[in-house]
Amino acid sequence: MQPILPSSGTPADAKPARTFLAGKLLLAMPAMGDPRFERAVIFVCAHDAAGAMGIVINNEMSHVPLSLLLAQLSLPTGEAFEDFPVLQGGPVETARGLLLHSSDVMKSESIRIDRDFAVTGTIEALREIVSGAGPSDKLFALGYAGWSAGQLEQEIAANAWLVVDADPELVFRTPAARKWEKALRKLGIDPGLLSGAAGHA
Repeated sequence: MQPILPSSGTPADAKPARTFLAGKLLLAMPAMGDPRFERAVIFVCAHDAAGAMGIVINNEMSHVPLSLLLAQLSLPTGEAFEDFPVLQGGPVETARGLLLHSSDVMKSESIRIDRDFAVTGTIEALREIVSGAGPSDKLFALGYAGWSAGQLEQEIAANAWLVVDADPELVFRTPAARKWEKALRKLGIDPGLLSGAAGHA
């Protein structure tokens, strides 16, 4: 996995020309217009002037537990993985596995996103989970969502996405089916009253 790395930032006295969103959540709005992302919650893994990539964290694949993928990779399986869901992370490279996880355990291949989150895209990440030595919090996804230069900014300006802060409780410990609604309610937004006029939080 070679995601676009987030910007290294600007000097303290410089006025940033734009805001990069790595480590944020994107919540699909009614103006999205793409059924693939209806009510999607996407964790932005990387974002810079060249584009962005993120993982849909609330779309579980039916009848595809992690134990099934582990068996296909000839890795040990167990009861602990029978109910561990696999997420459909997005429409790009749908056979590529990505582990979004807490930053308490980092491998040489891991990319730290911020203080709380990291992403690893190698089989070694799954080996760590199986051995019990992996990160305390994790989500496993197949595929990701990608944007070309300026595309995400245009979609946000068109009210397709609401940008909100990510936190481990919402990302890792909230059931997938409740993440979109919970993220909105955390902001004081009633999902039932939401309109396409929503913008940045």
